[in-house]
Amino acid sequence: MANKIFQLIGKSGSGKDTIKNLLIKDFKEEKWLQFSIKEVVMYTTRPKREGEIDGISYFFKTEEEYQQMNVANEILECRSYETKHGIWRYFTPYQAFDLTNHNYIILNTLEGYQSLKSYYGEGIVYPFYIEVEDGIRLNRALKREMQEENPKYQELCRRFLADSIDFSDEKLSLLNITKRYQNDNLIKCKDEIENDIKRLLLK
Repeated sequence: MANKIFQLIGKSGSGKDTIKNLLIKDFKEEKWLQFSIKEVVMYTTRPKREGEIDGISYFFKTEEEYQQMNVANEILECRSYETKHGIWRYFTPYQAFDLTNHNYIILNTLEGYQSLKSYYGEGIVYPFYIEVEDGIRLNRALKREMQEENPKYQELCRRFLADSIDFSDEKLSLLNITKRYQNDNLIKCKDEIENDIKRLLLK
């Protein structure tokens, strides 16, 4: 039975981080330890936000470090965004995965999902698309940004508007992502994703 990569995908403020943390906690229960489900921490060149911890929230790298890894052919997939504050990159190195020994849960974008699926093939990479009503998402994002020492409201607005394009119905359809997990109730949404992951693990 091949090990798998479960990707939580969604617009900013959809609750991906919270759901990921709850899933990781649940899969530490003894009856699921045999499946060895690990979290993947992604890399980024964007500035660290208030409360984020290097190696837990992300691995924070400089643009120079990213370029060195890229030249060394260490990067499996990368997304780059033009912001008011320069280019911000989110990327995953090849070394992040050891599918011989572990299953994984990772946060990602549609582009990241497509890259991993192309590399690892069918039956390995599974998407879980999380949705939240736009007004709720915007309120969450604004509250989070207000906690920053130097809030970047223009970038927040750019990211919010870009999500409508990045996660359009057309793009979801092209990638055959048909099921949507509505996060209007956190525990219910988490349980629905968890049950689907368990079914895949037991196949």
